[in-house]
Amino acid sequence: MSVIKEFKEFAMRGNVVDLAIGVVIGTAFGKIVSSLVSDVIMPPVGVLTGGVDFSNLVITLKEASNATAAVTLNYGVFLNAVIDFAIVAFAIFMVVKGMNNLRRKAEKTEEGEPTTKECPFCISTIPIKATRCPQCTAELS
Repeated sequence: MSVIKEFKEFAMRGNVVDLAIGVVIGTAFGKIVSSLVSDVIMPPVGVLTGGVDFSNLVITLKEASNATAAVTLNYGVFLNAVIDFAIVAFAIFMVVKGMNNLRRKAEKTEEGEPTTKECPFCISTIPIKATRCPQCTAELS
């Protein structure tokens, strides 16, 4: 089997295509949530913390000199990334939770109402609306 043919079989499997779609949608969803964090959530957080902009929080390790730039530890950018991650993770959790609820509801409707029951006397399966067992002739309540 040639390498190209083998690659085509691999790439055209359903799981690979599903994964590719998931990555593309996940990337787009991540951009939306990142914008939500940086443009909607962080400005009020900055106001609540006294106008602090997390992205500007740095620790200077070495001051700038004539020829070299300052060496800084940009922990504010890291804090923004951590908050961004937490919100993305929570948003994805809520989407997955909603999808699981929808799937459970769909499974319940597919199962529907039971159409049979067991006779308590002879343990045979009988229609749910039966008032007498056809096997042992016992009256059912």
